[in-house]
Amino acid sequence: MSEFPLIVLASRNQKKSAEIPQLLAPHEIVVRSVAEFDDVPDVVEDGETFAANAAKKARETAIHLSMWAIGEDSGLQVDALDGAPGVYSARYSGENATDEANNAKLVADLTDIPDEKRGAGYVCNVAVSDPHGDIRLQVENSCRGRITTNARGSNGFGYDPYFLIPEYGRTFGELSPIVKRHLSHRARAFARLIPQLVRLFNQEQNS
Repeated sequence: MSEFPLIVLASRNQKKSAEIPQLLAPHEIVVRSVAEFDDVPDVVEDGETFAANAAKKARETAIHLSMWAIGEDSGLQVDALDGAPGVYSARYSGENATDEANNAKLVADLTDIPDEKRGAGYVCNVAVSDPHGDIRLQVENSCRGRITTNARGSNGFGYDPYFLIPEYGRTFGELSPIVKRHLSHRARAFARLIPQLVRLFNQEQNS
Protein backbone atom coordinates (compact mmCIF):
# COMPACT_ATOMS: atom_id res chain seq x y z
CA MET A 1 0.00 0.00 0.00
CA SER A 2 1.02 3.57 -0.63
CA GLU A 3 2.19 5.71 2.24
CA PHE A 4 0.79 8.82 0.62
CA PRO A 5 -1.10 10.99 3.13
CA LEU A 6 -4.86 10.80 3.33
CA ILE A 7 -6.39 13.75 1.53
CA VAL A 8 -9.74 15.33 2.35
CA LEU A 9 -12.13 16.42 -0.38
CA ALA A 10 -13.68 19.73 0.62
CA SER A 11 -17.11 18.83 -0.71
CA ARG A 12 -20.30 17.33 0.68
CA ASN A 13 -21.69 16.68 -2.78
CA GLN A 14 -22.34 12.94 -2.78
CA LYS A 15 -21.77 12.43 -6.49
CA LYS A 16 -18.50 14.39 -6.52
CA SER A 17 -17.46 12.52 -3.38
CA ALA A 18 -17.94 9.26 -5.27
CA GLU A 19 -16.40 10.37 -8.57
CA ILE A 20 -13.20 12.06 -7.38
CA PRO A 21 -11.89 9.23 -5.14
CA GLN A 22 -12.36 6.88 -8.11
CA LEU A 23 -10.13 9.11 -10.24
CA LEU A 24 -7.36 9.04 -7.62
CA ALA A 25 -7.66 5.43 -6.42
CA PRO A 26 -5.55 3.90 -9.24
CA HIS A 27 -2.66 6.05 -8.03
CA GLU A 28 -2.96 4.82 -4.43
CA ILE A 29 -4.16 8.20 -3.21
CA VAL A 30 -6.95 7.80 -0.68
CA VAL A 31 -9.58 10.52 -0.56
CA ARG A 32 -12.30 11.00 2.04
CA SER A 33 -15.13 13.48 1.90
CA VAL A 34 -15.21 16.28 4.44
CA ALA A 35 -18.70 14.99 5.29
CA GLU A 36 -17.01 12.10 7.11
CA PHE A 37 -15.47 14.49 9.66
CA ASP A 38 -17.25 16.14 12.55
CA ASP A 39 -17.69 19.86 13.08
CA VAL A 40 -16.10 21.10 9.86
CA PRO A 41 -17.82 24.36 8.90
CA ASP A 42 -19.08 24.91 5.37
CA VAL A 43 -16.86 27.11 3.23
CA VAL A 44 -18.59 30.21 1.89
CA GLU A 45 -18.04 30.16 -1.87
CA ASP A 46 -17.83 33.89 -2.49
CA GLY A 47 -14.97 33.93 -4.98
CA GLU A 48 -15.42 35.56 -8.38
CA THR A 49 -13.66 32.70 -10.18
CA PHE A 50 -13.58 28.92 -10.03
CA ALA A 51 -9.92 29.20 -9.02
CA ALA A 52 -10.68 31.45 -6.06
CA ASN A 53 -13.41 29.16 -4.76
CA ALA A 54 -11.35 25.99 -5.20
CA ALA A 55 -8.40 27.50 -3.35
CA LYS A 56 -10.60 28.78 -0.52
CA LYS A 57 -12.24 25.37 -0.03
CA ALA A 58 -8.90 23.59 0.04
CA ARG A 59 -7.21 26.11 2.33
CA GLU A 60 -9.95 26.44 4.96
CA THR A 61 -10.59 22.69 5.14
CA ALA A 62 -6.88 21.90 5.42
CA ILE A 63 -6.34 24.41 8.20
CA HIS A 64 -9.39 23.24 10.15
CA LEU A 65 -8.38 19.56 10.02
CA SER A 66 -4.59 19.99 9.82
CA MET A 67 -4.68 17.62 6.85
CA TRP A 68 -4.04 17.75 3.12
CA ALA A 69 -7.15 18.91 1.30
CA ILE A 70 -8.51 19.15 -2.22
CA GLY A 71 -10.81 21.98 -3.17
CA GLU A 72 -12.76 21.67 -6.41
CA ASP A 73 -15.03 24.19 -8.05
CA SER A 74 -16.73 23.65 -11.35
CA GLY A 75 -19.60 24.92 -13.39
CA LEU A 76 -21.16 25.64 -16.73
CA GLN A 77 -20.35 28.63 -18.91
CA VAL A 78 -22.81 29.27 -21.75
CA ASP A 79 -21.60 31.41 -24.64
CA ALA A 80 -24.98 33.02 -25.36
CA LEU A 81 -25.33 33.98 -21.68
CA ASP A 82 -21.94 35.72 -21.54
CA GLY A 83 -20.46 32.89 -19.49
CA ALA A 84 -23.35 32.44 -17.07
CA PRO A 85 -24.16 30.65 -14.88
CA GLY A 86 -20.40 30.31 -14.21
CA VAL A 87 -19.47 30.28 -10.54
CA TYR A 88 -23.17 30.48 -9.72
CA SER A 89 -23.93 27.18 -11.49
CA ALA A 90 -25.01 25.37 -8.33
CA ARG A 91 -27.36 28.19 -7.29
CA TYR A 92 -28.39 29.57 -10.68
CA SER A 93 -32.09 29.52 -9.80
CA GLY A 94 -31.62 30.89 -6.27
CA GLU A 95 -30.10 30.09 -2.90
CA ASN A 96 -32.16 26.92 -2.41
CA ALA A 97 -31.62 25.76 -5.98
CA THR A 98 -32.09 22.18 -7.16
CA ASP A 99 -30.77 20.59 -10.33
CA GLU A 100 -34.30 20.62 -11.74
CA ALA A 101 -34.81 24.34 -11.01
CA ASN A 102 -31.40 25.27 -12.40
CA ASN A 103 -32.05 23.33 -15.59
CA ALA A 104 -35.50 24.89 -15.96
CA LYS A 105 -33.97 28.37 -15.70
CA LEU A 106 -31.26 27.47 -18.21
CA VAL A 107 -33.83 26.21 -20.71
CA ALA A 108 -35.95 29.34 -20.22
CA ASP A 109 -32.95 31.66 -20.64
CA LEU A 110 -32.04 29.96 -23.94
CA THR A 111 -35.59 29.76 -25.33
CA ASP A 112 -34.92 31.85 -28.45
CA ILE A 113 -31.31 30.79 -29.01
CA PRO A 114 -30.76 28.60 -32.11
CA ASP A 115 -28.75 25.38 -31.93
CA GLU A 116 -25.67 26.86 -33.60
CA LYS A 117 -25.40 29.52 -30.88
CA ARG A 118 -25.89 27.22 -27.87
CA GLY A 119 -22.19 26.48 -27.36
CA ALA A 120 -21.05 25.98 -23.78
CA GLY A 121 -18.22 24.67 -21.68
CA TYR A 122 -17.95 22.89 -18.37
CA VAL A 123 -14.98 24.18 -16.37
CA CYS A 124 -13.26 22.52 -13.40
CA ASN A 125 -10.60 24.04 -11.16
CA VAL A 126 -8.81 21.93 -8.55
CA ALA A 127 -6.57 23.19 -5.75
CA VAL A 128 -4.49 21.18 -3.29
CA SER A 129 -3.56 22.60 0.10
CA ASP A 130 -1.04 21.21 2.56
CA PRO A 131 -2.05 20.94 6.25
CA HIS A 132 -0.77 24.48 6.89
CA GLY A 133 -3.12 26.04 4.35
CA ASP A 134 -0.56 26.65 1.62
CA ILE A 135 -1.87 25.97 -1.90
CA ARG A 136 0.71 23.65 -3.39
CA LEU A 137 -0.98 22.77 -6.68
CA GLN A 138 -3.75 24.27 -8.77
CA VAL A 139 -5.00 23.26 -12.22
CA GLU A 140 -7.95 23.99 -14.47
CA ASN A 141 -9.41 22.26 -17.50
CA SER A 142 -12.61 22.30 -19.52
CA CYS A 143 -14.86 20.35 -21.83
CA ARG A 144 -16.75 21.96 -24.72
CA GLY A 145 -20.24 21.04 -25.82
CA ARG A 146 -23.67 22.41 -26.65
CA ILE A 147 -26.86 22.90 -24.66
CA THR A 148 -29.81 20.85 -25.91
CA THR A 149 -33.43 22.01 -25.82
CA ASN A 150 -34.65 18.90 -23.99
CA ALA A 151 -33.21 16.73 -21.24
CA ARG A 152 -31.62 13.53 -22.50
CA GLY A 153 -30.54 10.69 -20.23
CA SER A 154 -30.56 10.20 -16.49
CA ASN A 155 -26.87 9.73 -15.72
CA GLY A 156 -24.66 12.35 -14.13
CA PHE A 157 -25.94 15.38 -12.23
CA GLY A 158 -26.35 19.12 -12.57
CA TYR A 159 -26.70 20.20 -16.18
CA ASP A 160 -25.50 16.85 -17.60
CA PRO A 161 -28.79 15.87 -19.32
CA TYR A 162 -28.59 19.09 -21.37
CA PHE A 163 -24.84 19.10 -22.12
CA LEU A 164 -24.28 17.48 -25.52
CA ILE A 165 -20.86 16.21 -26.60
CA PRO A 166 -21.01 16.71 -30.40
CA GLU A 167 -18.41 14.04 -31.19
CA TYR A 168 -20.58 11.43 -29.49
CA GLY A 169 -23.97 12.86 -30.32
CA ARG A 170 -24.97 12.26 -26.71
CA THR A 171 -25.35 14.28 -23.55
CA PHE A 172 -23.44 13.56 -20.36
CA GLY A 173 -26.79 12.31 -19.11
CA GLU A 174 -26.76 9.62 -21.81
CA LEU A 175 -23.09 8.64 -21.64
CA SER A 176 -22.00 5.96 -19.19
CA PRO A 177 -20.05 7.01 -16.09
CA ILE A 178 -17.00 5.20 -17.47
CA VAL A 179 -17.02 7.28 -20.66
CA LYS A 180 -17.71 10.50 -18.76
CA ARG A 181 -14.78 9.69 -16.46
CA HIS A 182 -12.50 10.16 -19.48
CA LEU A 183 -14.22 13.07 -21.21
CA SER A 184 -15.48 15.39 -18.52
CA HIS A 185 -13.99 18.68 -17.38
CA ARG A 186 -13.39 17.08 -13.98
CA ALA A 187 -11.63 14.06 -15.46
CA ARG A 188 -9.46 16.33 -17.61
CA ALA A 189 -8.55 18.56 -14.67
CA PHE A 190 -7.60 15.57 -12.53
CA ALA A 191 -5.63 14.03 -15.40
CA ARG A 192 -3.56 17.20 -15.31
CA LEU A 193 -3.39 17.27 -11.50
CA ILE A 194 -2.60 13.65 -10.67
CA PRO A 195 0.98 13.42 -12.03
CA GLN A 196 1.84 16.63 -10.20
CA LEU A 197 0.21 15.39 -6.98
CA VAL A 198 2.03 12.05 -7.09
CA ARG A 199 5.31 13.89 -7.68
CA LEU A 200 4.57 16.31 -4.82
CA PHE A 201 3.76 13.49 -2.38
CA ASN A 202 6.91 11.61 -3.38
CA GLN A 203 8.95 14.74 -2.76
CA GLU A 204 7.28 15.20 0.62
CA GLN A 205 8.14 11.62 1.59
CA ASN A 206 11.76 12.08 0.58
CA SER A 207 12.30 15.48 2.14
